[in-house]
Amino acid sequence: MAALPSLRQLAYLVALADHLNFTRAAAACFVTQSTLSAGLKELETILGAHLVERDRQTVLITPLGSEAVERARHLLAAAEDLAALAAASAEPMSGTLRLGAIPTIAPFLLPRILPGLRAGYPKLKLLLREDVSANLLLRLASGQLDFALLALPYDTADMQVRQLFDDEFWLVGRDDDPALKSKRASVSAPAAERLVLLEEGHCLREHTLAACTRDESSNLSGVEATSLLTLVQMVESGIGLALVPEIALNSGLLNGTRLVARPLTPPAPKRTIALLARRSSARQAELAVLGDFIEDARKLDRYTVTTSRGRRRPVQSVQARVRRDQRGTSR
Repeated sequence: MAALPSLRQLAYLVALADHLNFTRAAAACFVTQSTLSAGLKELETILGAHLVERDRQTVLITPLGSEAVERARHLLAAAEDLAALAAASAEPMSGTLRLGAIPTIAPFLLPRILPGLRAGYPKLKLLLREDVSANLLLRLASGQLDFALLALPYDTADMQVRQLFDDEFWLVGRDDDPALKSKRASVSAPAAERLVLLEEGHCLREHTLAACTRDESSNLSGVEATSLLTLVQMVESGIGLALVPEIALNSGLLNGTRLVARPLTPPAPKRTIALLARRSSARQAELAVLGDFIEDARKLDRYTVTTSRGRRRPVQSVQARVRRDQRGTSR
């Protein structure tokens, strides 16, 4: 059998691709620069190909090297899954678990579940990362994350997906805005043209555009927000309206503002919160436990929203009021 690359050599290659600097790559691997350089030369000898171009000033990964880096990421992730399998079989929900979440989920959902997770699983060390969907998927594929919380619809490639719950969008604006006078609002024109968007990279931007059947070119003002908090501040300043997920409203995002939220006319646009893992992941038991935990927390927690009079009500009461409004309309 021909000689095969070692996982350590592949890790050296990935580190160099990430840093494009031998000194920093060696530090990331906790080895000396000469050890890393020798390991990469051995890898090139085994494969019989040049993977790295280097001189005194620059480091470049060759086209073949780039392909090798992507394959190396998957192999290293699979090796980590194998190690995790042994650890999980001994005691699930213990040790380190790396969870990613997008910015329109993390600050609104994680505070609801983290205290219960820490209390229920004291041996679990949860490491969190907040990032946009594309970056989380890359980290998940390369083994830098164990699970990720994303909002669908989104291209999840070949990841394992567990759908948790639907999260409806509400129209948010100032309490004197004509678009919010009715008990149910609409995102058809002209309200759709007044929607403030998140900047590119946020899947909520795409969900908003899809909900109001609006394309990118219609954002003539060029006004965009970097976060939901900034989005709310822009709307309060009178710039326009916003579509805000229910979990953000339920967390008290509008508290202390002059803004109100209205449910949308059916079928109301929504997103689906999902928990993702690699298909090769050995942490299937923990995927199930974490998914169940989030679903249960969602059902049991009595969230509140800010009403048009500035009061806070349990969201169940608000939804009941909406159902009564629907029944009244149908008559």
